[in-house]
Amino acid sequence: MSNLHSFTAGTPQNRRQTPLTIDEIARRAPSALATRPYDAMSAKYQYIPTIDVIKGMIASGFQPFAASQSRTRIEGKAGFAKHLIRFRHQDAAMSLVVGDVIPEIVLINSHDGACAYRLIAGMYRLVCSNGLMVADSEIESIVIRHAGNVLQDVVDGSYRLVEDTGKALGTVNKWGQLLLTDGEQNAFAQAAHTLRFADSEGKITTPITPAQLLAPRRYADEGKDLWHTYNRIQENALAGGLSAIQRDANGQRVRRVSTRRINGIDQDVRLNRALWQLAEHMAELKGAAPKVIDAEIVEAA
Repeated sequence: MSNLHSFTAGTPQNRRQTPLTIDEIARRAPSALATRPYDAMSAKYQYIPTIDVIKGMIASGFQPFAASQSRTRIEGKAGFAKHLIRFRHQDAAMSLVVGDVIPEIVLINSHDGACAYRLIAGMYRLVCSNGLMVADSEIESIVIRHAGNVLQDVVDGSYRLVEDTGKALGTVNKWGQLLLTDGEQNAFAQAAHTLRFADSEGKITTPITPAQLLAPRRYADEGKDLWHTYNRIQENALAGGLSAIQRDANGQRVRRVSTRRINGIDQDVRLNRALWQLAEHMAELKGAAPKVIDAEIVEAA
């Protein structure tokens, strides 16, 4: 009997099928509603409230569907920390563009000087409630400094990304038709395993195996094509819930190890986009879509 449905991963944090209200954003990412910058910012820092940008995006047809913010140990800084909002344009939200994939705009900002406004092309896969991110090698992200007409720049940039999303959706179609051998799937999983679990020196100590990253969590994830392989690995790498027994040098059981969901914004973005690039690299090796791999993004993850 298949045990696919015995795995209970739960719904990814902050994901839902109806737009968030401002009050809901305030609960999930309170720093997005900051009414002033962090106290340590200099007088030269131009404060551009994220809430104004959110309202402007909504007025332009972009609805917020997810919100989160970074954790900080610095007292008094939580209300100004880096935050992430995922938007869908109302036209895309009402119809599935490619199968079960809906394009999204990922907006990142902070009010403590940690980053400028950043826009990244994203995708939302309904079958697993998973938020994907497209690498710069596919669609270049947009960085907007805290200066000038930020609201208009963000809205204009979002429309540019929406227009470019057709390129990424075309890639999804190609990957769905590109069959991988067992060896190629294992190679993809091994590279992703290193990205997810290796330390700064490249050492891996977790008992979690690359094969666990390939395991489907539901019947809809089964398939040997590149798209399904990438989705299984992406979800297993980011969503947590994998477990294995840690053993000592003598093979004796030490403890059970379980992975946690990646909630940090920086790690989420780096790993998400690096996995997309791994998929691009696999497509290149298969001769489907020659691309230059941005080593900086892959190494950063």
